[in-house]
Amino acid sequence: MVKVGFGSLGDSFSFSSLKSYLSEFIATLIFVFAGVGSAIAYGKLTSDAALDPAGLVAVAVAHAFALFVGVSVAANISGGHLNPAVTLGLAVGGNITILTGIFYWIAQCLGSIVACLLLKCVTGAASVPTHGVASGVSEVAGFVMEIVITFALVYTVYATAADPKKGSIGTIAPIAIGFIVGANILAAGPFSGGSMNPARSFGPAVVSGDYSEIWIYWAGPLVGGALAGLVYGDVFIGSYAPVPNQDYA
Repeated sequence: MVKVGFGSLGDSFSFSSLKSYLSEFIATLIFVFAGVGSAIAYGKLTSDAALDPAGLVAVAVAHAFALFVGVSVAANISGGHLNPAVTLGLAVGGNITILTGIFYWIAQCLGSIVACLLLKCVTGAASVPTHGVASGVSEVAGFVMEIVITFALVYTVYATAADPKKGSIGTIAPIAIGFIVGANILAAGPFSGGSMNPARSFGPAVVSGDYSEIWIYWAGPLVGGALAGLVYGDVFIGSYAPVPNQDYA
C-alpha cells in the first residue's frame, strides 16, 4: 500500500533538513552546469550545427558523469535526488515526506536556474538550449517517452540506493544512476531530448524565456517517477517480510 506522508513544518525546517536543501541546490547546480554547458559547448564548437551522433554521445556522457558526481556529493546529506521526479518517486514509497519533498523541488529548480544564469554569463551564449520534441515527433509521443525513461531512472534509484536489501550494490549506486541517464539520453535524445528531470528542463526554460512544451518535461518525468515508486517501493519493498527478532543470549 502507498506510504505517502505529508510531514510537519518542524521536520521540514530542522537544521538537518535545511542542510539537505542546500545540498540539493549545490548538487543540482553542478549537474545542470555541466549538462547544459556540454550542449552550449557543442554549439560553439560546431557553429550551432545540428546535433550529430558524436555530439549526442558527448552530451550523454557529460550528463552521466555530472550526475554521478552530483549524486555522490549529495548522497550522505540529502540522499542525492537532484531531480523532482526522483523526489516524488521516493515520496510515493515513503522515503521522504511530501512537505520536505516540495522544498527539495524548490532547491533543485533554483539550482538549475542559477546554473543556467551562470552559463549564460560566463559563456556569452545568446540563448540557453532548452528541451523540446524533435521535428516529426508529437508532444504525446514525447510525453510517453519521458514517462518510460524516467521510470527506468527512478526504478534504478530504488534498486541501487533505496532498497533496504541493496547490500554492497549501494556503493555503486551513483555509477548505475549516471549510466542509466546517459543510456536514456542516447535512446531518447533524438526524440524527446531525454530530460527525465523537470529541474533540468525548467532552468533553461526560465533563463531563455521559452516555456513551449515545458509541460512535457514536468508531466512525463513526474508520472514516470511516481509509477516507479509505486512498483518498486510499494510492490517490491512493501512486500518484504520483517526480519524476525532473534535472541542469541
